[in-house]
Parts: sequence; structure tokens; C-alpha cells
Amino acid sequence: DSTVLQERQKQHMARGLPKAKPIAGVKQVLVVASGKGGVGKSTTAVNLALGLVANDPDKSVGLLDADVFGPSIPKLMNLKGNPELSDNNLMIPLTNYGVPCMSMGFLVEEAAPIVWRGLMVMSAIEKLLRQVGRGFSQMTGHLPPGTGDVQLSITQNIPVAGAVIVSTPQDIALLDARKGAEMFRKVNVPVLGLVQNMSVFQCPSCRHQTHIFGSDGARQLADTLGVQVLGDVPLHLNIRETSDRGTPIVISSPDSAEAEAYRKVASAVVQKLQELQKVTD
Repeated sequence: DSTVLQERQKQHMARGLPKAKPIAGVKQVLVVASGKGGVGKSTTAVNLALGLVANDPDKSVGLLDADVFGPSIPKLMNLKGNPELSDNNLMIPLTNYGVPCMSMGFLVEEAAPIVWRGLMVMSAIEKLLRQVGRGFSQMTGHLPPGTGDVQLSITQNIPVAGAVIVSTPQDIALLDARKGAEMFRKVNVPVLGLVQNMSVFQCPSCRHQTHIFGSDGARQLADTLGVQVLGDVPLHLNIRETSDRGTPIVISSPDSAEAEAYRKVASAVVQKLQELQKVTD
């Protein structure tokens, strides 16, 4: 029977995997991922973390930049410098806008390329997960594009409460977004839903709306996967400009429609996590 065979194979593979251990002090880990680069995942991860705090100021949220080869969180969060060490020799995250951040970008020169093989990457991820002092209860992890070593290292080493998949409505991006979602399912990480980024462009002069990357592609993929669309984020100049300045839109223009879009995504994520928690309990 193929079902029995698949279950035996899954159990056999599980025996060789490391046991996932929680990060001390962190109650919940959320990851933001995509199958493809260039879809706005970094900007989404930053504004999602800030949106979680904006919606609930009592919430303590940290941000992990797990994109070892292309760390962008330092730029987006306007952070520079090397982390200091605590008394017990743990790296202290750099903080801005009330969100502690840890990134490989703090440990290497900004223009220096990281030319590493897989084992070195996994070792770096292990250090970012285990050798950092934490002062927050929830962590948002920004993953690199693809379905490789970093994704597997994180999902196999720590319990992940859920994954948010970011994609534009474009067909070529959705192909990879689907692969990303299926990967998380294979490693038993719940897919909370999709964020449809750059969903529509509105001309600032005439207010005409154009779906540059297509219309509702992420919604169609969500239906196929049986998950929900957590929100739509428009293609807007303000998001790009504030990101490049290191002043994310949720912080710099909190009353804008663009910031509201990210806060709605954050609310949908919290609701989905609460629903999953009730099922687990």
C-alpha cells in the first residue's frame, strides 16, 4: 500500500533529523518566505514585525534576518555596527523602532560577499539562533528565497509556528511561491497564508489603477493550496522610498493606506496563529 510505504519512509527520515529545540525565552517563531527573489519579502518581513507591535504595543517582537548571502534587514531597519556581547558571551541584537534585530549583515562589511558552502551557512544559522541574547517573546524570521539549506536548518532546529508566503500576482513568481509553500508542508510547518505583494499600482495623478503584475494570481494559488490570502499590499512609491531610507512605512507614515495594508496582514497572521493554537490545545 503506497500510503503505508510513504508513512514508513517519513518515519525513517525523521529518525535522522535533529530534534527541534525551542529558543530560550521565545514562545513563538514566525517565518516570512518566498520561492523567488525580488517579490518584496524583506520589506514585508520588516513591516509585518512592526505591524505586529503597532497592533499590540505590549507585544515584544524580534526580527531575525536569516538571508546569509543577501542580508537586507540592516538597511531596511537603519541599523549599523557590530553586536556587543553579554556577560554570558551572547550577541546582543541591535534595536530600532522597538524591534531587536539580528543579521549576518551586522557581522560582515556591507560590500563584502559571503562565499560559503552549505555547512558554513548552516553553522552561521545555528549561531544566529542559539548564540544571541533574546529580549522578546515572538520572533519573525526573514528567510532567503528558495527551498534550500537555510529553510531546512531553521525548520529542523527550532519549532516554527507558521510560515507566511510572499508573492506578486505574476505567474512566474507564483510557480516558485507554490514550491515554497509545499516545502513547508513537507517539513510539517503550517502555511498561514499568502501575502499578495505589489497587487495594484495607482497613478498618483489620475488615480487610475493598473495591475502591472497581473490580477489576483495569489488568490487563485491560495485557493489551490487551501490557504487564505492574508492581505494585499499595493505597488507604491512610498513603500520603496521609505524602505530605502530605513524608515519603514508602518513607522514613517502610519496613517497611510500602505501602512494600513501591512497592519491588516499582521492582524490576519495573529488570528491565524490563534486558530492553530486552539486546534493544538
